[in-house]
Amino acid sequence: MTVVHHPEDARILHRQIRALVDAGHEVTYAAPYTARGVVPRSWVTGVDLPRAAERRRLSAVRAARKLFKSMRGKVDLALIHDPELLFAVAGVRKSPPVVWDVHEDTPATLSLKPWLPAFLRPPTRFLARLLEGTAERRMHLLLAEAAYAGRFRQRHLVVPNETWVPDSVSPPGDDRVVYLGWLSEARGVQEAVEVARLLQPHRVAVELIGYADPQSRPLLNEAVAQGVLEWRDFMPNDEALKRLDGALAGLSLLHDEPNYRHSMPTKIVEYMAHGIPVITTPSPRAVELVERYQCGMVVPWRDPQAVARAVLQLRDNPFERRGTGGRGYAAARAHHHWPNSARRFVDQLEAWAGVKS
Repeated sequence: MTVVHHPEDARILHRQIRALVDAGHEVTYAAPYTARGVVPRSWVTGVDLPRAAERRRLSAVRAARKLFKSMRGKVDLALIHDPELLFAVAGVRKSPPVVWDVHEDTPATLSLKPWLPAFLRPPTRFLARLLEGTAERRMHLLLAEAAYAGRFRQRHLVVPNETWVPDSVSPPGDDRVVYLGWLSEARGVQEAVEVARLLQPHRVAVELIGYADPQSRPLLNEAVAQGVLEWRDFMPNDEALKRLDGALAGLSLLHDEPNYRHSMPTKIVEYMAHGIPVITTPSPRAVELVERYQCGMVVPWRDPQAVARAVLQLRDNPFERRGTGGRGYAAARAHHHWPNSARRFVDQLEAWAGVKS
């Protein structure tokens, strides 16, 4: 179940659910299909839920709780993906085992929510910590990052945000830069637009792929109307990844926010998996990846000029561009290919559910 994430979320649908289906399990996937304007994939049983957005969350939690109660005795295990859903499953008698997939540092994300007044953030952060502790005592946990382990008392399986790495990829091109992922101020949307303006005279296009928050949409619509860049809005992950092939480079322009300091940006691994160089701001995990595998370039925070210079350096040096992309691809294939983790994920859920594939 999710009431926050898009039904086509890469981690939920294209990795975890696909792994369960490939292992022979039947999956009922409850998500906000109508609110997001999509229909369930044919290989899952879809159930529509309201979407939890900004301050409008209570009705979604209530609907999820009603659904959870109705599914007792029909499923072997429930896997939830939002902190809000901890309230939906709490105290339900005779429920199946519940697993919370911890996607992010919940308390740290509060600084990124403009709809939450500043004076409410400290008590909400305290409540989030209490909620995490209660969840750890009452259900099973999966972690998307090893860095999240410090927030919990016990050890929990880490299911990293890896990706499907193709058997082969095209070499990076020289006239198109891509960004894949959520678009917001904290994720560098303003810098991306300015990079596009700087690269326009050099005939290097910038293509942004991903859902934009309400605060970023006017900026992006204006840039598109001016012909500065191309914005494709949300695309299903399997379709969006195809847009990476043959790009000059992939951008990751995260700001220096607490929630990003210990998280591996999935987009970086996706760029590597498609053989294109990475250009990233210096968040610690991003720097670790780029330096370890020599698969990209690190630029200062909030510096569109430095990003544009890095793009042009790669464009003007085909040997460097192809070598950088090739090293990233080889590393992704060896160390970040989702099937490497999928089996451990499925095995753990089977053990908790008490069933075998």
